[in-house]
Amino acid sequence: MISEQPVAPAQCSVCQDAALRLLEVVSDVPYWRCGRCEATLMAPEHWLDKDAEKQIYDLHDNNPDDAGYQRFLTKIADPILQRAPDEAHGLDFGCGPGPALARMLAAKGMEVSLYDPFYAPNPETLARRYDFITCTEVIEHLHEPQKVFQQLDELLKPGGWLGVMTCFQTDDARFAKWHYRRDPTHVVFYRETTLQWLARAMGWELEIPAKDVALFHKSA
Repeated sequence: MISEQPVAPAQCSVCQDAALRLLEVVSDVPYWRCGRCEATLMAPEHWLDKDAEKQIYDLHDNNPDDAGYQRFLTKIADPILQRAPDEAHGLDFGCGPGPALARMLAAKGMEVSLYDPFYAPNPETLARRYDFITCTEVIEHLHEPQKVFQQLDELLKPGGWLGVMTCFQTDDARFAKWHYRRDPTHVVFYRETTLQWLARAMGWELEIPAKDVALFHKSA
C-alpha cells in the first residue's frame, strides 16, 4: 500500500508565503519548512484544541519565586532594562499563571501590565500603547503569528522595544529528537533567519543579545 503524502498548508503562518516543503514527519506529524522566512511549522491538523492546550500549560511549573527561573529570565530582563526608559510602562504578553518576569521588571521601577488569553485575559491592556513588550516562551505557541506580530507592533510606541524569548531552531538533523519540538503546544519554530525576515517585514531593527533572545526596536 502506498501511503498518502502529507498535504502542505496553504501558506506559512509567519510570512504568508506558499513556498512550503516537507521537512520531516515525526510520529506521523508532518513539519513544513517555509522557503521564504525559514520557519518550521507543525501541520495544523495536529494542533491541540484550546482545552487540551491549557491542560498542558497548567502543568508548567514557572514559580515566580524560584531563583533558578529568575536567573533564566535575566537573559531577557537585563537587555530590556538597559534599553527602556526609566519608569517605562511595559506589557508582559503571554505572562502565564506566574508572571515572574513582570515582578522582576517591576522591582526595578518599571510598570508592567499583564495579558494572557488563558490566565490574564484583560482586554483593557490591549487598548493602550507601551514602551516595551515582552513575550517569553510565547511565539512558538502561536497559531497565527503574523497577526499577533502586527498586533504587537500596534501596541508598541514609536521607539519601543519588543523582547522575545524562544529556542531558536538550528539543527535539522536533530529536529526529531529536539526537546522543544516534543512539546505538543509548540507549533512554529523560528530560526534566526526567520526573525531577521520578520524584522525587515515589520520595519524593526533586530538585536540578538543572548542565546534564544531577540530584541526588536521600533523606529521612533
